[in-house]
Amino acid sequence: MSRALSLGPLAAIVGFLAFVEFTSGILQGFYTPMLTDIARNLGIHDADVNWLEGTQLMLSALVVPAFAKLGDMVGHKRMLVWSTAITAAASFVLPFTDSFPVFLAAWALQGFYVVWLPLEVALIWSRSRAAGHPASLTMKSAGLLVAALEIGAISGALAGGALIDALPLTVVLLIPAIAVTACFFVILFGVKESPELTGGRLDVVGLVLVSLALLAVTGGLSFLRLNGVDDPLSWGLIALGIAIGAAFAWFELRHDDPLIDVRMFASPSLRPVFITAGLFGVSVLGAQAPLSTFARTDPEVYGYGLGTQGFQTSLLIGVYLIAMIAGALSYSSIARRLTPRITLMLASSLVAVGYLLFVPLHDTYAQTLTNMIIAGIGSGALVAALPAAAAAAAPPTQTGVATGLTNSVKTVGGAIASCVFGIALASHVIGGSGSAGAEGTAGSLSGYLTVWIVCGLTAAVSVVLLAFVPKLAFSDAPEVREPAAVS
Repeated sequence: MSRALSLGPLAAIVGFLAFVEFTSGILQGFYTPMLTDIARNLGIHDADVNWLEGTQLMLSALVVPAFAKLGDMVGHKRMLVWSTAITAAASFVLPFTDSFPVFLAAWALQGFYVVWLPLEVALIWSRSRAAGHPASLTMKSAGLLVAALEIGAISGALAGGALIDALPLTVVLLIPAIAVTACFFVILFGVKESPELTGGRLDVVGLVLVSLALLAVTGGLSFLRLNGVDDPLSWGLIALGIAIGAAFAWFELRHDDPLIDVRMFASPSLRPVFITAGLFGVSVLGAQAPLSTFARTDPEVYGYGLGTQGFQTSLLIGVYLIAMIAGALSYSSIARRLTPRITLMLASSLVAVGYLLFVPLHDTYAQTLTNMIIAGIGSGALVAALPAAAAAAAPPTQTGVATGLTNSVKTVGGAIASCVFGIALASHVIGGSGSAGAEGTAGSLSGYLTVWIVCGLTAAVSVVLLAFVPKLAFSDAPEVREPAAVS
């Protein structure tokens, strides 16, 4: 294998899919600067904006297992087309309604874009098998896709912030809808279907069970964050979700063509990847809001924080995303030199170091920026590496399911972290200190220390778990897929 691995015939497909991920990034970054304007237009309180994120995350957790399995069955491109059509239709509803329930439903349906990256990685893996280096080609392609995603997120945030000050809200909200529509035609005419499809029938009972389990657990976590740790309803929902999850696993083990082959969780290569994805969700999904609020906290009032304004905070986030791009693009080249397993360990180590550095070093803007760059490089590599590693280690008939599971468990990890971090920051809410009558409240420094320590330690646990993965896991060596392939 050459040092500079070429994508060859995959180059055109990866280019089209990079445009899709660029659009996904636009969706993820575009709306953030205008959430207050959206709230005013809908006549809702700023706090109710959290329902938008919550419903979209919940729906994304539900649709990924179904669409990943259907991708393996009937075609990854076909499911990309369907998910893009749903996302486009939902996006066109947003500019033309001032009803919060309608907007909320459309916003949730727009979350179908979360299935794009797992389906794309599975499609690339399927098409690259004929080239003889599926793991290497998939790693490189995944890095390019994630880089396009993060560039789209930066572009979306910058464009959204600029346009909302110059154009009416309805016009601004039309822009992502048009971009997703363009995506639909790019996929329809520019992307070829996976050559190998498993066929079969969708496991509807398994889909219902896993959906109910995810709804109960994520709903319980949401209520726990809102109502506190002594709320019996929250714990009851979480317990119910775990019980339904156990019933789901029991049913799937006895099914001839399961929605999710739960035996994959026993694979020596896949199990650490799934656990790492869940632990990674703690920082990549759960820690971003606390980082933003810490930066905005005024140290003259509360005794800690950076006291940044909007642009300075955006700059922190922008540099973090640029670091993620660097990590995503460098993953494949480093993995070819050090093996994918060691590269995954290094990426997790960078996340651990970046967040643990916050414990002693958080007093200045430069310290915070340095920590976020270190964590960002590791995070970008993991975003690219985890679905590619899952595809390389999965049974051939479960490639889409395996890549989708990295997304699902990452989302669950983020939901758990969001709940825990919310409780940690709310448990010691303080008012202004050093300024009598200062308005507003903020979490204590101990709450933020808890966030950083948890993020650092969970990443460190991932390093330890990955150390036990077979040495040549996720590579193109023929002996690798045998330990991971499960009956």
